[in-house]
Amino acid sequence: MIPVIGVLLVDDDQLMRAGLRLIVQQASDLTVVGEAADGREAVAAARRDRPQVVVMDVRMPVMDGIEATRQITTAPDPPKVLILTTFELDEYVFSALQAGASGFLLKRSPPEQLIEGIRTVAAGDGLLSPSVTRRLIERFSSWPASTANPRFADMTDREREVLVAIARGLSNEELAETLFISENTVKTHVKRVLTKLGARDRVQAVVMAYEGGLMDR
Repeated sequence: MIPVIGVLLVDDDQLMRAGLRLIVQQASDLTVVGEAADGREAVAAARRDRPQVVVMDVRMPVMDGIEATRQITTAPDPPKVLILTTFELDEYVFSALQAGASGFLLKRSPPEQLIEGIRTVAAGDGLLSPSVTRRLIERFSSWPASTANPRFADMTDREREVLVAIARGLSNEELAETLFISENTVKTHVKRVLTKLGARDRVQAVVMAYEGGLMDR
């Protein structure tokens, strides 16, 4: 039996939520467990309904999606948060990724991309469109590094190499070609990297690589 992924829909536009519900219900492995019209409601619903994935709008009244994401992802055993917004260059989206979001999609994305995006973040993988990944990396590259992350010391040279490649936006397939190893071996290395960093997914690992000074060399 295929595990069903519980989804919480968060948007201040009731029609948008209704449209998202119709899309999500098309997939047999997804189910809507709750809805919220603002960030405060989202935090409460995440605790009450225990979704695996929260589809989060950014600009909302009462509490915006950034603060809601921060509160949700710092709670015990948190769900993944997938940011859904109208604006590709939205500064709020960048902040939401730092706050703990696992992915980002535009509201104009086709329905099948949203469905696959929910599955992707539920599986523990980060989700960013290629254009957003480039902008994220460019933004982090211009930031001064903070104190080196002590967790880097526990990683092997190969694991640090893999983390650097992830931070540069390489996919598992590209990593395999670059490092001359199989994709299964890449997946093993990526899993170990995330475990040693205590990172939720690849997106958080990228943030940690840049903020921890690993990309300074």
